[in-house]
Amino acid sequence: MVRHARVSIDAETRARFCRDGVVHLPSALSKTTLNMARDAYEWSLANPGPGASELPSNGTGWFYQDLANPSALPRYRPLVCDTEIGDLVAGLWGAADVWFMYEQVFVKSGGATRRTPWHQDSPYLPVRGSRLAVMWMSFEAVAMDHALEFVRGSHRGPLYDGSRFDPADDTAPLYGDGTLPRLPDIEAERQPWPIAAWATAPGQRRGGAAARGRGPRRAPVDPHAWVGRRCRVSRSGVSEGPAPGRGGRL
Repeated sequence: MVRHARVSIDAETRARFCRDGVVHLPSALSKTTLNMARDAYEWSLANPGPGASELPSNGTGWFYQDLANPSALPRYRPLVCDTEIGDLVAGLWGAADVWFMYEQVFVKSGGATRRTPWHQDSPYLPVRGSRLAVMWMSFEAVAMDHALEFVRGSHRGPLYDGSRFDPADDTAPLYGDGTLPRLPDIEAERQPWPIAAWATAPGQRRGGAAARGRGPRRAPVDPHAWVGRRCRVSRSGVSEGPAPGRGGRL
């Protein structure tokens, strides 16, 4: 059900998203939607939630993020309900129904900062399933050498432990209990990995199916997490079944 979308999600794009776990959608958002998204982003910066934090930058710059602010829902509702964004996600899945899970904002400014470590999103999420997507939007032009990067097909596994964003070791495990294998050091040996990246302009979107990736060095970005019917509540994204007492299919 694609009612608002300016970009048609055709069968080839849908198949590529399923295969690679990531697609680039140039000119996907209208100017009105982009302005609404920027207003919501600025609201988030001015109203930090309980998940707001400064991340180690390994440089002179400022690396900040906030996510899943309960107070943000009224501010983001028109953006996710009344624009083409949700319909783009539905088009990638070929689904009638999608659910907005949470917003997240990043800022890298004021000087040099580290690249976000390679990681998969799934170990950080209390959800598992085949219909998980994160839509990334930048409000500034991003050149290729600063672009968000993905490993094609990494959404299909194996699932690795998360990175705890240790400035001394990008692969230092988030949990470290042996349930999940440690992240490989992709940056130390990039050649074997099928890495995808795109230079982008404001209004372009990249959708990732909880694939393994690393973030840009700079530019304000606004990712949104979405889920579909083939997802279940899970303890920190690790267990396959529904978490006890938390219900099942979303």
